[in-house]
Amino acid sequence: MLYSYQDMLKKYGTKYYIQKAVDENEIYKYEKNVYADVAGVNPVLIYQRKYPYAILTLNTAFYYQKLTKVVSDKIYFATPSRYRTIHNKEIRQVFVPNAIFKQGMEILDIEGEKIQCYNKERLLVELIRKRNQLPFDYYKQLLNKYSSILKTLDYKKIEEYTLLYKNKARIQKELRDTLGLFLKKDEKK
Repeated sequence: MLYSYQDMLKKYGTKYYIQKAVDENEIYKYEKNVYADVAGVNPVLIYQRKYPYAILTLNTAFYYQKLTKVVSDKIYFATPSRYRTIHNKEIRQVFVPNAIFKQGMEILDIEGEKIQCYNKERLLVELIRKRNQLPFDYYKQLLNKYSSILKTLDYKKIEEYTLLYKNKARIQKELRDTLGLFLKKDEKK
């Protein structure tokens, strides 16, 4: 389980005793303000605790939403466009306009910890938007997975998420062409 510095102060009383517990491997310090009672904690959990405003997106979110078995070498976090830059080699930061940042966010339980992640519908829209930035084989693998779970997706949410972007017509056309997905606002009259 992960703990903050404040949690450790409540348990150990002073900074000295916290450091003593770290030195004796009673607890482990992973980052500033991030402690755990076990070694080898998943880096995604550590960085979610360190950056609580960030939401998992793209490659990392595809993995945790069970859309791929490919584990990304970087952790992809979406942050509001006005937030500070995360300076960390293990993290790829994706800036998202503030107005649409929380759209499609859900809480997942991973190894007993809560993480923020975009839902499958929002990730489908992000996949279409970012298709030129992804390796072609990876993109095709994800499209195949989406085509196999299409009936479980909420079309209304997908439509709502496409309307968030200026290039909604292109996104809807791509959804129609690749997955045969017709959205209400997209249909020709």
